Amino acid sequence: MKKILIIGATGQIGSELTMKLRGLYGNDNVVAGYITGAEPKGILAESGPSAICDVTDAPAIAEVVKTHQIDTIFNLAALLSVVAERKPMLAWKIGIDGLWNVLEVARENGCAVFTPSSIGSFGPETPRARTPQDTIQRPRTIYGVSKVTTELLSDYYFNKYGVDTRSVRFPGLISNVTPPGGGTTDYAVDIYYSAVRGEKFVCPIAEGTFMDMMYMPDALNGAIQLMEADASRLVHRNGFNIASMSFEPSQIYAAIKKYKPEFEMVYDVDPLKQAIASSWPDSLDDSCARMEWDWNPTYDLDSMTRDMLEKLAKRLA
Repeated sequence: MKKILIIGATGQIGSELTMKLRGLYGNDNVVAGYITGAEPKGILAESGPSAICDVTDAPAIAEVVKTHQIDTIFNLAALLSVVAERKPMLAWKIGIDGLWNVLEVARENGCAVFTPSSIGSFGPETPRARTPQDTIQRPRTIYGVSKVTTELLSDYYFNKYGVDTRSVRFPGLISNVTPPGGGTTDYAVDIYYSAVRGEKFVCPIAEGTFMDMMYMPDALNGAIQLMEADASRLVHRNGFNIASMSFEPSQIYAAIKKYKPEFEMVYDVDPLKQAIASSWPDSLDDSCARMEWDWNPTYDLDSMTRDMLEKLAKRLA
C-alpha cells in the first residue's frame, strides 16, 4: 500500500481507520472519501486530503483513483444490520451495486480492495459455537445476504480478473471514539456510555445471547495486517473469520461493575435486534486467519472495559 482511498471515511470504522493509516503511511497518502452531507470534520479534515466519493457513482470513484494515483481501496460503505432491515433496497444498492463499481474501478486501475464482511454473513443453520471458516452461510437478513454476496463477488473478481481482493468477517465492533450507528451489537457500546454518565442501562438484547465482539484497535490492526500480508500465504481471501472475545449482556455488565459498582442494568428486549442476534453465531473459529496471516488480537473483555471507561470518562468530562 502506497496511496490509499478510504470510501466511507467518516463512518464508524472509516474515521478511525483513516487516521491510523495516515499515521502509518503519511497524511498525504491517505484520501478520505465521503458523501455529501457527511463531510470530514476536525482532525480528519485537517490532517490529509479528502474527496467526494459516492460508492454508487463509478465515474467519481475512478476520478479520485486516477487523480490521487490510488493503489489500495478500503471500501467501507454499507448500512448496518438494523438500518438495513428497514431499508433493504438501499442496503443492496450501497453494499452490492456499490461494490460492483469499486471492483470495476479496481480492475481498470490495478488497485487492491478491502471490503469488510461480517459475522452477519452466517445464519441460523450455521454451527453456533466456534463457527468454522468454511461452513454453511444462509443468513436471513438483507445485511447478511449482502455480506455473503460481498465475499463471493470479491472472490470472483480475484479469480477471473486477478484483482487483489481481501476481507475479514468483523464481529461486533466496540469503539470509544465513534458512537454506534444502527448495528445489532451496538448495545455493547451504549452500555459504556451509560456507565460513564451514571445512567441506568436498558439492554435491548436478552440475557444469555452470546455474540462475538472486538475492540476497535484490534479491528483496525486486523484490516491493515491483512492488506499487508504476503499474498502467497492467503488461501481464503474473502472473508476471514477473526475473533477476540465472545460475551452475553450479563458478562459485560459484570465487567463494568468491577470498576463502577453503582452501575445498574435492566432488560427491555428489542424484537428486531434480538431476532438478528439470535441468528448469529456465539463465537468464531479464527484459526485460518492466525495461520495464513498471523492474526493475533490484543484485547479481552476486561482490558477493553478498563480502556473504554478511561477513554470515555475523559471524552465525556
